[in-house]
Amino acid sequence: MIVLGLTGSIGMGKSTAANMLRTLGVPVHDADATVHRLFSRDRNLRDEIRARFPYAVSDAGVDRQALGAAVFGNPDARRDLEAIVHPRVRAAADAFLRRHRRLRSPLVVLDIPLLYETGGEDRVDGGVVVTAPAALQRRRVMARPGMDADRFAGILASQMPDREKRRRADFVVETGLGKAYTFRRLKRIVTAVRTAAPSGQPGIR
Repeated sequence: MIVLGLTGSIGMGKSTAANMLRTLGVPVHDADATVHRLFSRDRNLRDEIRARFPYAVSDAGVDRQALGAAVFGNPDARRDLEAIVHPRVRAAADAFLRRHRRLRSPLVVLDIPLLYETGGEDRVDGGVVVTAPAALQRRRVMARPGMDADRFAGILASQMPDREKRRRADFVVETGLGKAYTFRRLKRIVTAVRTAAPSGQPGIR
């Protein structure tokens, strides 16, 4: 089984690419969706977050907006939150991989927003980076509710530059040339990797 890591900076089209991969029949584990699920279902996790960030947790659950504000521009707080959340997300991804190894799936994808920032490339056989021109990225992000220039700048500062991600990637997928182009590129990658699955090596760059 070949494991690809899907990543990309904010606003580059990673969620769209992940959905396209699912359409192509590739199992995808979504780290962000796992976090949402843990926040709503894992009482022990909520208790740990409450102990460190009491203002971000109520009887209704984790207030993601308040939590985001707490760690924004605060590296120590971000590290504390990651130390609480990341081990659980990793455990969920490991369970996903075990399940698909039992099913003999030839190819699966781990959708990891900070793949390279967290050393996650050691867990995958190849990396797929989605990218788009900076002007398009900015337009996409600034259209999101609650986003402003300072917040966008802070998020970019916390992420590896797009050019470095592209340099490290095994596959680069442009998302600024239309969805049809993106889908064709992903389909080509999936076909090549599935063909190479017996040897365990991604088939094209």
